[in-house]
Amino acid sequence: MSALAVAPAPIFDCRQAFAETLIELARADARVVAVCNDSVGSSNLNGFKAEFPDRLINVGIAEQNMVGVAAGLANGGFVPFVCAASPFLTGRALEQIKADVAYNGYHVVLCGMSPGMAYGELGPTHHSIEDLSWLRAITGLSIVVPADPEQTSAAVRWALGAGKPAFLRVGRVKVPSVTTSSEPFRFGKADVLREGRDLTIIATGTLVSRALEAADALAARSISARVVNMSTITPLDEAVIIEAAKETGAIVTAEEAMVEGGLGAAVAETVVRHCPVPMRLLGVPGFAPTGGAEFLLDHFGLSRDGIVAAALELKG
Repeated sequence: MSALAVAPAPIFDCRQAFAETLIELARADARVVAVCNDSVGSSNLNGFKAEFPDRLINVGIAEQNMVGVAAGLANGGFVPFVCAASPFLTGRALEQIKADVAYNGYHVVLCGMSPGMAYGELGPTHHSIEDLSWLRAITGLSIVVPADPEQTSAAVRWALGAGKPAFLRVGRVKVPSVTTSSEPFRFGKADVLREGRDLTIIATGTLVSRALEAADALAARSISARVVNMSTITPLDEAVIIEAAKETGAIVTAEEAMVEGGLGAAVAETVVRHCPVPMRLLGVPGFAPTGGAEFLLDHFGLSRDGIVAAALELKG
């Protein structure tokens, strides 16, 4: 490696941070239980199972039952962390999430593991690109999408004390650390990771690190891009969005999810009400094909170069 070469930043699996934090919390709080759908391994619950065998409820491949059981546990004073691949947790058990958990306001933490296109090679049945869209329509359900391990750990801690229904989207695609604050996660608050005056990139989850890379590339073209990590989708930090629209005059959103109904739609709803500016919404436009996660992200322009291209289109 030459003297001028820069080593790539280390990357991490947020599921590991989730698992380690859950075990730590369970040691201190006997209310913490885990409920899963025969996904002990893929949800990184092996360590939890070994230490707390009586506090892991594996209902088998029965997601509707899984959420119903969790609602009953919450009604009995426990704090269940429901762990399952996001497409099956949110798709198969949507009615139970709505009627059993959210309608009753039960303190259930729904943990959508490996969301987006993380299970790329398993095809469209395993892509979880609609979860943000349909969960945003459920009243009283908080939606959190951490961007790195630090935020994941902090969000799990927040969820234990939240006292209300929450959905945590726990990524599988490895990401670098992007957290710069001593307070990695503040519920309902976005983090401005980089200031900029020419346009704003609002990203969530796996796309935050790519947004920062895009901002670096845009800076080389003398375009100053503000980068916002929108880790809470519901409730949305509208103040940060309105400020960005007024001060930078253009917004690009980026998410590993459907463009209809997700982060981009939420931001656009805020912008059109308060300060209309040109926007580009980057995400998945429809059913995604089979392929590796990195391939699919690049295929849909959810990359540094894709974000740069959208920004240059806006700046015209």
